[in-house]
Amino acid sequence: METPGHAEKGTAAMIYLHIFWAFFVANLLGYGGGPSTIPLIQNEVVQHYGWMTNKEFGDLLAMANVLPGPIATKMGGYVGYEVGGVLGAVLALLATIGPSAIAVILLFTFANRFKDALQIQWMTRSVQPVIAVLLAVLAYQFLLSAFEEMGWIHLILLGAGSYFAMERMKIHPAIVIVASLFYGGFFLSHI
Repeated sequence: METPGHAEKGTAAMIYLHIFWAFFVANLLGYGGGPSTIPLIQNEVVQHYGWMTNKEFGDLLAMANVLPGPIATKMGGYVGYEVGGVLGAVLALLATIGPSAIAVILLFTFANRFKDALQIQWMTRSVQPVIAVLLAVLAYQFLLSAFEEMGWIHLILLGAGSYFAMERMKIHPAIVIVASLFYGGFFLSHI
């Protein structure tokens, strides 16, 4: 017969295992770096484990983009901390950097030898459309979420304004992100 304390430790251990596994799988399968891992992290965090809503994930992604450093590690640290405290954050960070570290250590000697191989080039090219589709699905989900939260007027103003600022006026994306944060704080804080 299990004591209540023993059952709680078992549940906590499963939470830590889930945190580690969610970020390990997302970063193991996220070939190509940050952009390819974001939809995978979203699937694990929102769809599979239900630790966040799609809106909360979108907010986290926006904040992770504003802060310096790799997006996946910032997201892993935040989600890990929210779900499992300091140990959860440490496990999520280890799981985030683990696949890349292991791959670099194990494959470094082969990288220069096979980089010009036709099969490797085909593999790299074939993964790019999959990443594009994953990012498109994620963008569509965020578009629907943004529409529900703030409506078309603000969505069009922010989208068109951002496009114009970055593409036509050549303003750095970081400045556009900060300006969008201020816009949201001023015009959307009542929503």
